[in-house]
Amino acid sequence: MSRRALIVGINDYESPAVPNLRGCIPDAIAMRDVLSRHEDNRPNYDCLMLTSDDKKVTRVALRAAIGELFAFDGDVLLYFSGHGSLEETGGYLVTQDGEPGDPGIHMDEIVRLANGSRARSVLVVVDCCFSGSMGNVAANQGGQHAQAQLREGLTILAASRPSEPSMEVGGQGVFTELVVGALKGGAANVRGRVSAASIYGYVEAALGAWDQRPIYKSHAKQLDSVRDCEPMISDDLLRRIPEYFPTSDYVYLLDPTYEEQNTSCARPENVATFKIFKQYQIAGLLKNRSGRDLYWTAEQSGGVYLTPLGEFYWRLAAGGRI
Repeated sequence: MSRRALIVGINDYESPAVPNLRGCIPDAIAMRDVLSRHEDNRPNYDCLMLTSDDKKVTRVALRAAIGELFAFDGDVLLYFSGHGSLEETGGYLVTQDGEPGDPGIHMDEIVRLANGSRARSVLVVVDCCFSGSMGNVAANQGGQHAQAQLREGLTILAASRPSEPSMEVGGQGVFTELVVGALKGGAANVRGRVSAASIYGYVEAALGAWDQRPIYKSHAKQLDSVRDCEPMISDDLLRRIPEYFPTSDYVYLLDPTYEEQNTSCARPENVATFKIFKQYQIAGLLKNRSGRDLYWTAEQSGGVYLTPLGEFYWRLAAGGRI
């Protein structure tokens, strides 16, 4: 398997000054369950769990596990759910042995290790307070508005702004619940692929202006699929779009011979095309000028044409990129 994920969840902390949490281990389990396999049950990420109910997630143990993860040369994913801490020196992931003034692992260290990784791609998903600090250049390295410095292929999805808490509701992290929903298909494209960018779009749209605001930082050279879900339409049918539409703005004329209920004139080859067009329409790739359904378009000898999304997939198919 060319993909590995380290899934970290910390509910219990040793210091009485660091309150325990309830939802981090359930969040970690939910992430493992959704990431380990694609929707069609094909293996996806080989997930290693590191949780406070199994062993102590100390700074030494977490640093070692992250180092081993980033030494892999395939695709890697790091998920962390627990406390985050904002100190004068920046943001920290609070480990189980963390305490005020010495909370755990600095977020800059995570980015430094990720930047030095030989992995093909690195996705870091962080559900903790102040998680948006990860990937920020320290103020003494570029000023208050400095941009994140990420290696090519590194993406960070953070639950909240650098100065903002991350919320638990009903024993589950708000951010993680949305990420899991995105991975289960909420953020899938027509081909069923869920990318880090589409996860962010899904989560960001679900949170209001008064809620915590997720952060997306990326230097990705391409939008890889994090998880594959059931596609709305097969790649084979996408590749056939140029067969029916010689140009992206072509108007295809239907007539009653395309509708199989017209037993007196229906032609089998046209009926087959009509059924394919129905799938294009359901996937949002095709529409008609009248705004009525395809049955009435055929009955009235109307035309159908590609939507902007359909034109996009037309260009991919015409260019041999599907």
